[in-house]
Amino acid sequence: MAKPDGGLIQETNRQYYEGAQSFVADGTNNVFTANFNTDLVFGSFDPTEVDYGLNNFKLFTSPNGLAGSFTEYIQAYTVVNNVITFTAPPAQFTVVVVQLKVLTGGNYGNQDAYGSVVESNYGGYQYVSVSDLVTNFLVGYVGAGKIIANVKRTDIIFHVKRALQEFSYDTLRSIKSQEATIPPNLSIPIPQDYVNYVKMSWIDSLGVKHIIYPTTLTSNPESLLPQDWQGIPIQDNFDEDLDATSITESRWANANDNLVVGNLDNTSINNGLYPDGAAGFEEGYLGQRYGLNPETSQINGWFTINNREGKLSFSSNLRNKLIILEYISDGLAYDQDMKVPKMAEDAIYSYINHAVLATKANTPEYLVNRYKREKSAKLRNAKIRLSNIKLDEIVQVMRNKSKWIKS
Repeated sequence: MAKPDGGLIQETNRQYYEGAQSFVADGTNNVFTANFNTDLVFGSFDPTEVDYGLNNFKLFTSPNGLAGSFTEYIQAYTVVNNVITFTAPPAQFTVVVVQLKVLTGGNYGNQDAYGSVVESNYGGYQYVSVSDLVTNFLVGYVGAGKIIANVKRTDIIFHVKRALQEFSYDTLRSIKSQEATIPPNLSIPIPQDYVNYVKMSWIDSLGVKHIIYPTTLTSNPESLLPQDWQGIPIQDNFDEDLDATSITESRWANANDNLVVGNLDNTSINNGLYPDGAAGFEEGYLGQRYGLNPETSQINGWFTINNREGKLSFSSNLRNKLIILEYISDGLAYDQDMKVPKMAEDAIYSYINHAVLATKANTPEYLVNRYKREKSAKLRNAKIRLSNIKLDEIVQVMRNKSKWIKS
């Protein structure tokens, strides 16, 4: 593949795939500049220092550059704005390698540059950063002779972030996922950047997902009020309502799911699961064989959102199960989230155009409406592009619909 030649790609293939960049010392220069897409993070050169763990790279040197001759450089050096400065110039012909941390550990020294910095950069070309969006908009849409003659950069930054938030919910659909094991208390905290869930699944021994549905069979009460014998809430010495544990949540956590899903079998009957023996149709046993409720007649379990504690709660049959929570954020929680797929870039510009004109005094109404229509049209285009529907996949689905299984 071609090397960087003035186009948008600035990294070499080695920098992108291996996460490494090398320099050959001339014996006089003690300054080397790394030009990865990822900025170098520097804590300390000394492996015995706590801040050494902050480094997102390791530095290696070799007298000749041959495989197996590299050792980690742990003498004094500094890093500022991706510029590595040695205390003294390395000897002439010394090969200096900057290795970003990678899952495999890299190819130099003890191959222990473990991390995921390199992998985080993979696929980055499909996105455009917020700072680039702001700069591009100011260059392309603002200035003398243009509809927007002038606007503050801070205003553009605000509208870009608002667009990123709005698009994250139903257009970009940048779904995040978190893997966790359900603990004995059947609850896990809601992720820090969570806005809304997309799907919840538990994972079997083959790695296959089984969807977990939200339930209306139970709920998590917002407030818990201990009461006296007259039903009056009890307060402490500071006139504040006493805290309590939820009886509803306790009963649900200890519930036998067979009583909910109607999982009748001879073993359960013979073991006395149902008080009336084979009958087992007492009040309270939901979902009998006749007239099963679709919400309850499945074995994958359920979850509820406990807003009181900020947790996700699960049914008892999911205890110790491995789950994957898929959810969306607003695109602003972390710096690495603040990027936009290039397929939606034009829609962002139209959003900003309309937002600036709609909030600017004395803007003609026909102009605001024009850019409102343009914003809607380009938003539809972005949704179609990002839906990622392929013709071959549609054909495959249609073929499955008409499949004839012969006996």
